[in-house]
Amino acid sequence: MMSILETILTFIRTHFSTVIFLINIMLSLVIIFRERKSTSSTWSWLFVVNVLPIFGFILYILIGRGISDYRIFELKSQLKHGFKQEIERAKKAYAEDKFLTKITDNHVIGQLLHMLFISEESLVSMNTGVNLFTDGREKFDSLIADIAKATHHIHVEYYIFRMDKIGKEVTAALIEARKRGIEVRVLIDAWGSNGTKHRHFNDLIAAGGEVVYFFPLILPLINPRTNYRLHRKIVVIDGQIGYTGGFNIGDEYVSTTKKFGYWRDNHLRVTGDVVYSLQNRFIMDWNSQHQYEITESLPYFPETKASGNLTAQFVTSGPDSKREQIKMTYLKMINGAEDEIIIQTPYYIPDDAIHEALKLALLSGVKVKLLIPNKPDHPFVYWATYYYSGSLVGYGAEVYTYEMGFVHAKTIIVDGSFASVGSANFDYRSFMLDFEGNMVIYDRDFAQQLRKNFLDDVKVSQQLTLERYAQRSAVIKFKEGIARLIGPML
Repeated sequence: MMSILETILTFIRTHFSTVIFLINIMLSLVIIFRERKSTSSTWSWLFVVNVLPIFGFILYILIGRGISDYRIFELKSQLKHGFKQEIERAKKAYAEDKFLTKITDNHVIGQLLHMLFISEESLVSMNTGVNLFTDGREKFDSLIADIAKATHHIHVEYYIFRMDKIGKEVTAALIEARKRGIEVRVLIDAWGSNGTKHRHFNDLIAAGGEVVYFFPLILPLINPRTNYRLHRKIVVIDGQIGYTGGFNIGDEYVSTTKKFGYWRDNHLRVTGDVVYSLQNRFIMDWNSQHQYEITESLPYFPETKASGNLTAQFVTSGPDSKREQIKMTYLKMINGAEDEIIIQTPYYIPDDAIHEALKLALLSGVKVKLLIPNKPDHPFVYWATYYYSGSLVGYGAEVYTYEMGFVHAKTIIVDGSFASVGSANFDYRSFMLDFEGNMVIYDRDFAQQLRKNFLDDVKVSQQLTLERYAQRSAVIKFKEGIARLIGPML
């Protein structure tokens, strides 16, 4: 037995380079033919695997493999009963009186409504009430107050849930709610919340609350599913109130920190029928982990209390989807713009479709205004963002770097008429790798409120001009070059 092993080891030592070459060839074939990645992503991985043979192989195993072999969302009809009833009722109404065509005379909005409703089953809510939060402390004060008033259930879903000061505040509110007999479920991403252990929720669990981690880690910071993270931020209270947007749970989101300064984000509190969509998404995400599955959904879809008159749709996407719904939403909004496109995002690493659409808009006379951070929270991501932003400047875009802190808002406003606010950035990760959720709101007053906030942000920002971009150092140019090559992997 040992002689055979020794023979094998001797062969490997003698022909090490040949073995590595063959492994790389096999892995390259897997990347090309099995994974069905985008062309740019495929070339990026081929570059890494072949330039860094051993490290590239390990990196691919950890974060590069696809999710096609996972059927994580095994939906059962009864789990979507309340939401499905509403969708079928709405579709019947659409077939009978074409209600979508009666909502607006803006053909772009009409087409977007149709696309998201018919092909993605994004419920059209015309009784939506919306409160916009740009400050983390205000958002969490409102959330905690709503938790204190809950009468039936509280569903919480976050990418990051830190058990620091604000995390403890939210958890204490959930414990008090559970002691009143309220159902409490918390779903957090295992990667984004890797510093928060199950024991940190012991008091909540002891009170009867349920806590689940999405794609649990095998070992700290090591997981073959480092990609495909639950990036959505959703809270549903009594099926009547919903929260979604960009804020996670952590002290950096509610206070000025040395690393980030002031955290600038957009988050929404919504009421009306659109809460059905948030509830449905939470239930599917929760049940995907197959632990404490929700088996009766009717109590979670009560008759909503109309409190507004805005039209809205909640659209989600992820690696389990056949189509990149949020990317298509962004594309439709960009291509339909006639006057102005405003984008706020911490990460602008677009694929060719988004980047070319914005260039085409600029060449067609549409104003494009982009706000990005002035500092990185992830270095390679930042330099890729800087590179692509500089490219847009060359086409006439107004690009600004936020100087007061860190801008984390994921927002697009078109012609001051309609907008999207949510969790999805303008990058490959949000389009293809992570589970995201955005609220699209078709209301001029709301869009103008977002636009005013953007213009206020511009006042504390610095414009990235052609002259300023041309003056960047050789070191920055080198960082940009590397970041651009691996952009599809970031």
